[in-house]
Amino acid sequence: MIPTPALPRPVRTAAAAASVVGVVLLAGCAAESAPAAETTPTTTATPEATASAPAEEASDSTYADGTYTAEGSYATPETVETISVTVTLQDDVVTAVDVTGNPSKRESVQYQGEFIGGIADVVVGKRIDELAVSRVAGSSLTSGGFNQALETIKAEAKA
Repeated sequence: MIPTPALPRPVRTAAAAASVVGVVLLAGCAAESAPAAETTPTTTATPEATASAPAEEASDSTYADGTYTAEGSYATPETVETISVTVTLQDDVVTAVDVTGNPSKRESVQYQGEFIGGIADVVVGKRIDELAVSRVAGSSLTSGGFNQALETIKAEAKA
């Protein structure tokens, strides 16, 4: 057996911390695990609002009726991904949703596709203030970008 010098304690500690962070990030990609802690996404939102319904608003509506679009981003273990979210509101209720992605990694193509395929079932027919999406069709990280875009839309739609 050849004796080898041990690595300094700060190097071992840093390696252990990096391993833990990697495991936590990968756990967010697992199909049936609890959602991983998501990093705070950075906004490059470009919201636009166009009226799609008459200007009749209920007296208790918090948000103006219309169609709103914003972008949200979220971190994956490999990169930062962006999605575009378009929501139609009527009397503070989501009546339609459209999400488009531009994934740069193979795993992101899969998870964004699953998210896009299932998001309408989760949000259409619900009040916008009640929405806090965490996992849709096995995709947990994409929801961070969706929620970020939703917050921008809410700010733009305030009546």
